[in-house]
Amino acid sequence: MTVSLRDRVPAPVLFVVGGASMYVGAALAVGLFDHLSPAAVAVLRILGAALVLIGWRRPAAPAWRGGRLARAVAFGLATACMNVAFYEAIDRLPLGTAVAIEFCGPVAVAAFASRRPRDVAAVVLAAVGVLLIADVRWSGSPAGVLWALAAAAMWAAYIILGKRVASAGNGVDTMAVGFAVAAAVLCPVLFAGGSGVWTALAGPTVLPLAIGVGVLSSVVPYVLDQVVLRRVGQARFAVLLALLPVMATVIGLVALGQIPGPLEAVGIGAVITAVALRSRDGDTPVPLGRASPDRRSDRGE
Repeated sequence: MTVSLRDRVPAPVLFVVGGASMYVGAALAVGLFDHLSPAAVAVLRILGAALVLIGWRRPAAPAWRGGRLARAVAFGLATACMNVAFYEAIDRLPLGTAVAIEFCGPVAVAAFASRRPRDVAAVVLAAVGVLLIADVRWSGSPAGVLWALAAAAMWAAYIILGKRVASAGNGVDTMAVGFAVAAAVLCPVLFAGGSGVWTALAGPTVLPLAIGVGVLSSVVPYVLDQVVLRRVGQARFAVLLALLPVMATVIGLVALGQIPGPLEAVGIGAVITAVALRSRDGDTPVPLGRASPDRRSDRGE
């Protein structure tokens, strides 16, 4: 059987590409905070992603009914709520604090999904690394902490639901439907912003930037997540997520001249070691559009 280029690329490489795209999109979102509320930016992000995905995939009628629709709605709402909660959290807390709290979600998924001592050690290393990199400070507002915890819960749900969507086949089409439904459900958030939202959207840059945020922060990374989730288990995917603060540090160094301190450097090393330590079982390529032949990857085995 011929193996496509996509299947020959290692899953961690695909994940890194998606993460880089997400952080470029985050840079665009920061500019939007000057014009719109964090929640409104998050809704525009999911709306932009939905428009692009629907136009690209044009999901057929079966994607809009039955079990596929239920999975799509659950996944889409979890993703949209994760974005809203995280944007609200970083509006109230330092970014490092919010990221550290949010990582409770994927780390918890990895801990519950794995049974092997080697994998548990990897999770512990990843957790330590993330805490060191984020330089956690618990002096933020109570509301900010609650928003960050909500983002953590939604991130865990995103991993679990994303794996089910990917394993069921036609994951990108299902994601397109889910994002469209989530955007429709959360559109009232835009109306809650009053006339200021529509004034901002009428400008020449805000709406194009919002669509760009949707493509870079949602379409590209989440589509690649579907590929990665079909090739690795939930536990290893959660450990891979620990690469995100590493990538943020690298991008900060290159783009902003932010040099990591000693503890941050140790944290980067701990996260990289965790990813290397994590067992590689479950990386056998599975073509998109077909369900896995067995359920081993659901447990990271």
